[in-house]
Formats: sequence, structure tokens, C-alpha cells
Amino acid sequence: MATIRIAAPDTASAGEVIELKVLIQHPMETGYRSGPDGKRIERDIIEKFEVTYDGETVFEADLQPGIAANPIFTFYTRATTSGPIVFKWTDQDGESWSETHDLTVE
Repeated sequence: MATIRIAAPDTASAGEVIELKVLIQHPMETGYRSGPDGKRIERDIIEKFEVTYDGETVFEADLQPGIAANPIFTFYTRATTSGPIVFKWTDQDGESWSETHDLTVE
């Protein structure tokens, strides 16, 4: 399982462009390496990351084995209405997790 760290404003003015930063803490194991015992380490990656704001997708990424461990994403969106920003990630086995950050638009 991965955990996520979110840097996002709690409030914004209507129409303001806001910056969202996300760190997904996950080893992103490719499946190509061997462990200390010489056995192959099983593949374990996050395959999909998506962010919705007010029900609309504002960012999404399909991740591949070549991405670094603990990937960081920075992106921008325009504050339009107060509501949740939902960050969802899905692993290679189809299991999903999500975190929500509430944004208040003044």
C-alpha cells in the first residue's frame, strides 16, 4: 500500500490558479531487480493516479515500471467552487486508495 502527502491550499479566491503538489510514498518496484538472496523482487507499482475537483478530472497519469520510487507530481488548477479535491491511486492489482482535501473558495 502507498501513502500520499498533499500540499494544497485550504482556501483560494474564485478564479485563482492554485498549485497542488503530491508525493506518493511507494517503492515502485519494477520486478527486474534481485534481492540479497538472489531471488527476483516481485513487481509492485502504482499504475494510475488521478485527481478530481468538483467531480471533474483535473489531472491523471498512467504510471509505468520505469518511474522512480516515491513519485512527486506538481500541477495547477483554477479554483471555481468550494468542495473536495480527491486524489486516487490504483496499484497493479486493481486495488485503489484515495485521500480528500477540502478547498474553500471565497
